[in-house]
Amino acid sequence: MPDHPLAWLADHADRRRAAGLRRSLRPRAADDAVIDLAGNDYLGLARDPRVVAGGVAALQAWGAGSTGSRLVTGSTALHAELEDALAAFTGFAAGLVFSSGYTANLGVLTALSGPGALIVSDAANHASLVDACRLSRARVQVVPRDDVAAVDAALAARTEDRALVVTDGVNSVDGGHAPLPALHAACRARGAVLVVDDAHGLGVAGPGGRGTPAAAGLAGADDVVATVTLSKALGSQGGAVLGPPAVVEHLVDTARSFIFDTGLAPACAGAALAALRVLAAEPERPAAVLRVAGELARAAGVAVPASSVVAVVLGEPERAVAAAARCAELGVRVGCFRPPSVPEGTSRLRLTARATVTDAELVRVRAALADVLAPAAAR
Repeated sequence: MPDHPLAWLADHADRRRAAGLRRSLRPRAADDAVIDLAGNDYLGLARDPRVVAGGVAALQAWGAGSTGSRLVTGSTALHAELEDALAAFTGFAAGLVFSSGYTANLGVLTALSGPGALIVSDAANHASLVDACRLSRARVQVVPRDDVAAVDAALAARTEDRALVVTDGVNSVDGGHAPLPALHAACRARGAVLVVDDAHGLGVAGPGGRGTPAAAGLAGADDVVATVTLSKALGSQGGAVLGPPAVVEHLVDTARSFIFDTGLAPACAGAALAALRVLAAEPERPAAVLRVAGELARAAGVAVPASSVVAVVLGEPERAVAAAARCAELGVRVGCFRPPSVPEGTSRLRLTARATVTDAELVRVRAALADVLAPAAAR
């Protein structure tokens, strides 16, 4: 008799375990007292009473779900209000809300490319962009991270009529900013569209947290498209594409991850809209994020970032896992990134700054990092 058709799963699990790459779910309690430096609630809005109230009001008005895809019954007046507010805040002409940042990336890249198009993709792009490239049916050329000359060369040598250049505005694992002005100059010279995933930029980068395109003076340009997530700085859930009205109209007609997906739950839309209003009214919050990021970086002995992400590279997966576990024992939750999220030999702790981290909490964080990182430094 042949082996069970899923017998191979145990062997794969054993190999991942031996490489220090097994993962597990760790449900947290609502009253968890651990200092959270692992989540993406950069502005500290996920539990803000005004944001929670926005979600509750939407829940009461519209119910628990959107009841269908956006083209059937899933579009509400609340979705339209959120789209207008996002576009106005970030400086783009139009917006389209998706159920997640992942589906927004899948939708925009597949709908704007396809056979007969070229996508030039940064080697460090987020997995959602990588997957979108794979699904696009376009020719995809991966270039070294932030290598503008390689982007320009790829565009100059293309035979395709249409081309996209796609990059993260802020790298998700080390917080570095992409060279957007130079990338845009290359795109404009070669007739390409620049697509920026600003998941980690919105709410932190740019004037008042308006994002990396705004910081680069590119918001609203007719050859720039941005994607954002509502699940990080805005403390809710969902995603959006921002750009020229013609792009939004094209996505409504052709983006499969929009057309065939149930619309974002009204509570999430209401919470995100409330969070955006808080951010607009309290423009000091992005600076508070960067101040905390600086404190975390100095405590960890690494370079101060220009974003909310502080990376502490430790090397092998086992060391990173052990360090993260020790931090948790000391009351501090940190991210632990291992391959394939990062290259081999660069497993790391990822600390994410939050505007609402208190001075007293920073004292505890410094003590925990001193305990965890001192042995590593000694080795």
